[in-house]
Amino acid sequence: MSLDKMIEKIAALQNPTVAGLDPKLDYIPQYIRYQAYAKYGQTLEGAAEAILQYNKGLIDALCGIVPAVKPQAAYYEMYGWQGVRTLCETIRYAREKGMYVILDGKRNDIGATMESYAAAWLGLTQIEGKLESAFGADALTVNGYLGSDGINPLLKVCSEGDKGIFVLVKTSNPSSGELQDRALATGETIYRAMGASCEEWGKSLPGKYGYSGVGAVVGATYPAQLGELREAMPYTFFLVPGYGAQGGGAKDVAPGFDRNGLGAIVNASRSILCAWKKTNAAPEDFAKAAAAEAVRMRDDIMSEVGAIRLPE
Repeated sequence: MSLDKMIEKIAALQNPTVAGLDPKLDYIPQYIRYQAYAKYGQTLEGAAEAILQYNKGLIDALCGIVPAVKPQAAYYEMYGWQGVRTLCETIRYAREKGMYVILDGKRNDIGATMESYAAAWLGLTQIEGKLESAFGADALTVNGYLGSDGINPLLKVCSEGDKGIFVLVKTSNPSSGELQDRALATGETIYRAMGASCEEWGKSLPGKYGYSGVGAVVGATYPAQLGELREAMPYTFFLVPGYGAQGGGAKDVAPGFDRNGLGAIVNASRSILCAWKKTNAAPEDFAKAAAAEAVRMRDDIMSEVGAIRLPE
């Protein structure tokens, strides 16, 4: 099961974090941008090339520290097909370096459309009887609020291709409670109902470390709910956004972990991508600064989590 690979990587590196690759052009050192523009002009092609070179530098620096990366599709789609090509090449490069790749796409549809999303991001595309991998991510974030019609097509692809998903449950944004905290007729909150669905969906994708291939997105900005859901969802691994720039800290993410130091992988994007700016490092040292921030984040979280152990 795909999340087993991520869990093993987390344990090997003793680091339960994921670096979000959500690049903006002003995050990228000027010399990288100008080299790309000299080749392709100040065009979508030039911007996409600059992002690719920036991402490769980050991946080279982080691959021995951080077990996973999480590119957000929107930051690439805004540059057209050129940006999508950079996303594809970024995924491929990270996997070649041994990193687990979570594609943050928050896809949400049903039936044949969801089957197509599943084939694109996680599975195989059929071309005249031949099967090709389009993007080849290891896991995909999805919106489960269309119910099982939107999840079941993914489960089949995950089972066949050793892939995983992370379903939105209790998100980190300030307005998440407008819907997710509302009580149903049973008295249960909507986010608790979605969490229960994740547990049920995960039964078809069991993992050898106790966590299924159906994970959940639960924000660090709501630590009480994070702890509540950890207790209620013992077989669901959490992707935890909200650390760093969004205000979450090590104590906030700690409730998402189990007694083995497993159960969650914590995301940070801007704090890593922009570390060279925040520390006034030389532009040429952007990757070194990102690695230093990744180590700081790891050590901060591990001070609360303790050693990570794979269960027997």
